[in-house]
Amino acid sequence: MVVKKLRPEGVVHVNKVRLEQLYAQLGTSSADGVVSRAMEELAVRLAKVDNCYKKGQLEDMQRAARSMIAISEQIGMETFANVAADVNNLAAMDDGTALAATVDRLMRIGENSLLAVWDLQGASV
Repeated sequence: MVVKKLRPEGVVHVNKVRLEQLYAQLGTSSADGVVSRAMEELAVRLAKVDNCYKKGQLEDMQRAARSMIAISEQIGMETFANVAADVNNLAAMDDGTALAATVDRLMRIGENSLLAVWDLQGASV
């Protein structure tokens, strides 16, 4: 018998048009600063969601997830924003299995989204 371990991947969608608009509005230097600060905040809040989930602090987790929605939308991380909204909604329900799976998905999507924007930021946006 062969046992395979599944490794789910988090495919992300970054709205490149949104990033281009941000750069056009603010200029390269200012937009780089906004994007960098947003990515730092998202990384911190991802860790907070994970920590709150492990401690069962669902209200704090919801606050962190809600704040991630606005930040990620600002820099075009559409998939990230959608999954953060799912975490926020599921934290209010009594479905521990769905919440566990969605928090795990948020961690994957979050990491992949941060990498995708980092790569786009390094390219010509």
